[in-house]
Amino acid sequence: MGSVSDQESEQVLLEQVLDSFDESANPRLVEVVRAAVRHLHAFVEETGLTREEWMTGIEFLTDTGKKSVDSRQEFILLSDTLGVSMLVEIVNQMATDVATDATVLGPFYVPDAPLMEMNAFIGREGDDVAPLTLAGTVRSAKGGVLEGAVIEVWQVAPNGLYDVQDAKGVFPNFRATFRTGADGTFSLRTSRPIDYQIPTDGPVGTMLKATGRDSWRAAHTHFRVSCDSYKTVVTHVFDASSPRLHSDAVFGVRESLVVDMSGPTATFDVTLDEV
Repeated sequence: MGSVSDQESEQVLLEQVLDSFDESANPRLVEVVRAAVRHLHAFVEETGLTREEWMTGIEFLTDTGKKSVDSRQEFILLSDTLGVSMLVEIVNQMATDVATDATVLGPFYVPDAPLMEMNAFIGREGDDVAPLTLAGTVRSAKGGVLEGAVIEVWQVAPNGLYDVQDAKGVFPNFRATFRTGADGTFSLRTSRPIDYQIPTDGPVGTMLKATGRDSWRAAHTHFRVSCDSYKTVVTHVFDASSPRLHSDAVFGVRESLVVDMSGPTATFDVTLDEV
C-alpha cells in the first residue's frame, strides 16, 4: 500500500478539524472559526512554517496579551498596525454616500469621559499651547439636525501621550463628552493635535521595528458620535498639514476626514445613518 503524500495528509487533517465543529451549536461562530482554521492552515503551508517560528508566534501573542490592560489594548494596536481594524470598518460601514466615514477606534478609547459644557477646553490648564476650536453640526443622512447627539472626543496631549499613557499626568486629559443642542451643533476647545508615535514599548513595537515599519500617526482628534435611532460612527478628524497623512501607521486616514486646522477654528460636520 502506497504512502499518503504530505499534501493529502494536510488536506485530511484540515477536513478532520473542520468536521469537528458542530454547526448546530452556534452556526455563525462555527462559520467564523472554520474560516479562521482554513486560513491558518493555508498560512502554515504557504510559508513552510518551522517549529521555531510557530513558537515565536505563540510567544508574541502571549506577550501581546500580557501587555493589554484596561487602559491599553495591545491586541487592538496589533490589529490596527496590520490594517485589520481598518478593513473591519470598510467591510462593516455600509454607509450612505453622505454619512461620515468611519476609521479605527484605536487602543486608547475610554468610555464615560466627563460631560462638559459646550465650548469647554478638553485639556488641563496650561496645555492649550496651540489653541484650536473644533466646531460642527451633527445631522442625519436626510439632512435634519440631531439634538442630543453624544460626542465623545479624545486625543494626545501636546507631549505626544494619551492621558492613560502619561504616568506623570492627570486623568482625564484631552478626553471629554459633549451633547448637541436643539440646533445639532457642537463646539469644543482643544490644542491643535500633533503627529505622534504609537506605543513601541510592547510586542507590536518590536514587530514594527523588526519589519522596518514606521510607527507614527498623522495628527488627529478622535470622535465617537452616537444618537438614538442612528448608527454610531467612530472616526477621526485629521490635520491637513500633517506630513504623515500618506504613511499613517494604522492606515486610518480617509480623504473626507482631513480638514484645515491652520486657523483658530476648524469645522468638522458629522452625518449619521439611520439604524
